[in-house]
Amino acid sequence: MAAASSILLLPPSTLLSAAGGRTPRVPRFHLYTRPSEIHRRILMGRSLNCNSKRVDDGASEAPLLDCVGTGTDVECVVKETPDGGDSRSDSFATDVTLSVLDWALLVSPFFFWGTAMVAMKHVLPKTGPFFVASVRLIPAGAVLVSFALSRGRPLPSGFMAWLSIAVFGLVDATCFQGFLAQGLLRTSAGLGSVIIDSQPLTVAVLAALLFGESLGLVSISGLVLGVIGLLLLEVPTISLDGDFSLSGSGEWWMLLAAQSMAVGTVMVRWVSKYSDPVMATGWHMIIGGLPIALISVLNHEPALQGNLSELSTNDVLALVYTSIFGSAISYGLYFYNATRGSLTKLSSLTFLTPMFASLFGFLYLGETFTPLQCVGALVTIAAIYMVNYQSSGNEN
Repeated sequence: MAAASSILLLPPSTLLSAAGGRTPRVPRFHLYTRPSEIHRRILMGRSLNCNSKRVDDGASEAPLLDCVGTGTDVECVVKETPDGGDSRSDSFATDVTLSVLDWALLVSPFFFWGTAMVAMKHVLPKTGPFFVASVRLIPAGAVLVSFALSRGRPLPSGFMAWLSIAVFGLVDATCFQGFLAQGLLRTSAGLGSVIIDSQPLTVAVLAALLFGESLGLVSISGLVLGVIGLLLLEVPTISLDGDFSLSGSGEWWMLLAAQSMAVGTVMVRWVSKYSDPVMATGWHMIIGGLPIALISVLNHEPALQGNLSELSTNDVLALVYTSIFGSAISYGLYFYNATRGSLTKLSSLTFLTPMFASLFGFLYLGETFTPLQCVGALVTIAAIYMVNYQSSGNEN
């Protein structure tokens, strides 16, 4: 039996000590096994206590031994050293499972952001753009604030804290979501997402100007490539529409949304000086969502004119998904990943958002790119990766 090599052999000195110097009775071994452990119960005249002893079998150390004596009953537990087989298979399966879960957590915010664009695009015509934007912001902000409170994070305190959050909300919530909603009325979810996620290009320039961060050769090349990619995305719209105007261009509104998001990203350092970042994120969504809700009311959007009762179950689910998954949960997971030291991986995964938006826009909305736009999208995504790659290197 394979377990026989692990049978406990107590030296005579130990037995004599345990029996008060007298010749001890011959111990009786009761051997029984479990899948990964061997239990031996030794019945002796006096109690025996030995803690964490290792026994040399002549070739290698035996496994860790724990013995506890109670009266005349002594129980020793020996944990076998895995020698392969099922133990190694179980360990490998566990490692694979944890790796898959880790990557799922990293990718999920970008998946939710990309698919939320498709959900917004689906429901916009029935509700109005500003109504959808306000629904995406205010409930999600309330969820984040509640979560932060449950984790014991402090509320913003002081004039500068609330001022910074208000300005942050105006730029990163009101302007960003307002421009995004207007753009989605006039362009596809996939194309709009590519343009919006070009914001790291602007962030790189602003960080270099405001914080003195260096731009390496890879970043500069990425910036140039990004401009070319954005031009390729916009050219088909200009050439196909004889009466082209900026206000009627969805790509233009998306570009404005990207710049708003970029400025908001740079502002995070300033806001975080005065407030907890998670709490500030929740409050800036609530504060930034209020002006958008007011605009929705002033514009007499369909959702506020009795059309809510006409929404289907899928429409309602799209609104809920946009707010809870596309904002609250995605931001929560993003912050969770950031606290685990995954900033480098996070920055390199930005390009996944437009890929998810394009894929699900095609599957559910039948959206397609022109050949030139496909080239522009690929060029832009490559540029985003180059800039983030350089930023990750600087961070390391």
